[in-house]
Formats: sequence, structure tokens, C-alpha cells
Amino acid sequence: MQRRTLTVKETADYLGLCEDTIYNMVREKQIPHFRSRRRILFTVEAIDSWIRDQEDKAMRMEEAM
Repeated sequence: MQRRTLTVKETADYLGLCEDTIYNMVREKQIPHFRSRRRILFTVEAIDSWIRDQEDKAMRMEEAM
């Protein structure tokens, strides 16, 4: 299975966010990423897992209300 990596721009497009938001999330360690030399990269698998985690957290918060 080949790992697919995304750039900041690709990740922003994938999530429907602007690139500045992605950079802020990286800086605040809110989104899974890694660095290769000076580039910030993301794996599709990690981003998809992160999205599921965010959805689960949101559902738990709604249930608690």
C-alpha cells in the first residue's frame, strides 16, 4: 500500500480551509503532520483519521449537553 502525502495547499483544498489556517493548525500542533526537510507534509490516512476523531469529539460534546 502506497502512502499518499499532501502539501499544505493540497491539505487546505482537501479540508476546504485556507492555507493560513493549515499553517496555524500546524504551529499549534492541532493537525497531524510531519516535516521532510523544510516541507510540511500530511498523509491522507492521518488526515482522514483526524477528521473522524474531530467528528467523534463533536458528537460526544453534543451528547453531553
